[in-house]
Amino acid sequence: MPPLARRDVRSLVRKLGADARPSQQRQALDAIAGLSDCDLDGDNLVAIAGAGAIPPLVHLLRADSSADVQQNAAAALANLAQIADNQVAIAAAGAVPPLVQLLGPASSAEVQEAAVAALGNLARHAENIVIIAAAAGAIPLLVQLLGPGSSAEVQATAAVALGNLALNAENLVTIAAAGAVPPLVLMLGPSCPALVQQHAAGALMRLATHAGNQVTIAAAGAIPPLVLLLGPDFPAEVQQRAAGVLMGLTLTANNHAAIVAAGAIPPLVQLLGLGSSALVRQIAALALSRLVQKADHQAAIAAAGAIPPLVHPAGPGSTTLVQQNAAAALAALAANNADNRQPIAAAGASAQLLQKIEALVLA
Repeated sequence: MPPLARRDVRSLVRKLGADARPSQQRQALDAIAGLSDCDLDGDNLVAIAGAGAIPPLVHLLRADSSADVQQNAAAALANLAQIADNQVAIAAAGAVPPLVQLLGPASSAEVQEAAVAALGNLARHAENIVIIAAAAGAIPLLVQLLGPGSSAEVQATAAVALGNLALNAENLVTIAAAGAVPPLVLMLGPSCPALVQQHAAGALMRLATHAGNQVTIAAAGAIPPLVLLLGPDFPAEVQQRAAGVLMGLTLTANNHAAIVAAGAIPPLVQLLGLGSSALVRQIAALALSRLVQKADHQAAIAAAGAIPPLVHPAGPGSTTLVQQNAAAALAALAANNADNRQPIAAAGASAQLLQKIEALVLA
């Protein structure tokens, strides 16, 4: 924060108070929103909160504030909630109920987006996840904002908030029961911007950690659009989250045939390449290691060229988990199909890897 802004921040906070003139409040609110926005090192966020800005900002969320004041107050709180200490302080100041109220249809899209962003950032803290989920109507309102009547920005931000809430195991069922899965699947479609697809897939990836949701997500028609999002024309962040959802869906064996039939094997194999991050390679290898458990899928995986990248999974940022998942996939390929053993050796598998595969085959 520049020295002048640091010196004046307490004066700005005083102008947010109820006894200040509306014009002063707006000017102070605009200044604080600007100081808190794009604060990469977090100094401004700490200083603004330390100057006592949080309680008056929460007060400005009230129903009798103008829409632009509500929007700027919620946006400032969303910015402040990027750091953990402020997340606790904002919730303790009573921000959650009025922010949830601002999600309703009486609010403009701009106000809704700012309120959703604030709740999404607050939900990065485990204690706040419980508080938000307990707030009357929070999850159903967030689910409603996923619908086609919302702007792309609101849809994406609501998906982020639901994804953060889904970090709590109890919310996995509640979010799905509130009807989140069908609109999230629609948000994967080709008419949606990449950012919407990315955050929808991110929310589904979290929901897919629950066995019941794995069935629900597949039944909602998610598999074909997820497979399309694995393609090279999509940003890496979209590919990663789409692969993560499919990886979760492979935990349910009944989903395997649909995933393979949708054409997932070739793009998953492509994601094993060194052009992918270590995390994406790990996800792809794990998904393939599960799909390969069925004998009729083994030939398709081998034919897609999976053996060489599974034999040589090392690369920039490679992890032990990548190598373990790759070895598990190779073991499954070798266990029930003798024709795959020679290509594994021919691909340059080390003696150590061959011994590991043999041990997994015999396990």
